[in-house]
Amino acid sequence: MESEEARELLRVAERAEAAPYLDYPPTPCWYCPAIGAWAAGMIGAFAWWRESIPLFVGTLAILIVLEIVFINWMQRRHGSLPQPGRGRPPAEIGVVWRGYFMALPAVAALVAASWWLGGVATAAAVAFVLVTGGLVIYEKRYELAAEATRARLS
Repeated sequence: MESEEARELLRVAERAEAAPYLDYPPTPCWYCPAIGAWAAGMIGAFAWWRESIPLFVGTLAILIVLEIVFINWMQRRHGSLPQPGRGRPPAEIGVVWRGYFMALPAVAALVAASWWLGGVATAAAVAFVLVTGGLVIYEKRYELAAEATRARLS
């Protein structure tokens, strides 16, 4: 009897620990292209680098403010966002996070190579495609990992 009760308490604790990673509203359909456009905009701002420093700095400032507003909106919408490095995600989610962070240097290298070979506009277009596509893949993998975690904890 006691061991069954202890197992149930452990299961409740594990569900509570996993809740921030599993209990969230669906991602809006505009999320991935919006983040891709933001990344492209950050790179595209460098078109002003040698032409007009005020336009360059102003563009970056606007994009940074938009990102801050977006993150605040996401935190209000989700209530609590998981933060890498704080807490321990469920094993299934941890695998997805590791894949995401391992892909970041490859995306950065491809964008840098496209910038070097084709210029700012090419790099901005490549960033839009890679970031948008990468986030679509990440969102699908996260959804599958969350479903697997929910099934394991039920």
